[in-house]
Amino acid sequence: MLQGFRDWLIKQNIVALALAVVIGTALGKVVSAFVADVIMPLVGVALPGGSWRTVRVVLERSTVEGKVVENALLLGDLLGALLDFVIIAGVVYLITKVFIKSPPPPDTRSCPKCLETIPTAATRCRYCTAELGPARSDTASMA
Repeated sequence: MLQGFRDWLIKQNIVALALAVVIGTALGKVVSAFVADVIMPLVGVALPGGSWRTVRVVLERSTVEGKVVENALLLGDLLGALLDFVIIAGVVYLITKVFIKSPPPPDTRSCPKCLETIPTAATRCRYCTAELGPARSDTASMA
């Protein structure tokens, strides 16, 4: 039973998924720290007042047992969370563009007569010997 569980883990790439979650969590902490410690202080200096995350709209104010209780919309907190998201998404996008490259174009295409895979530069199909024109980008297929 233990061998079957081990085979299932390997077959389903569970270990790779777990490693991706761990690395993603660590990267998320780094990006969040960068945003909180570098970007947001700059935003706080640029915006008037500096404490814009505490902006709220009071809907109702009452006194209960000598304490003031407010029912308020925390607009500054919401705007801060949205700004954090946009900045974090931008940083993750830039990191992704740097480290993940698009695959190169395929060097094969399909023969229009027999649909076999042939090299892109071929002028004759080796399977059906059909004469082929120059390769076009819309007839290239991924093999």
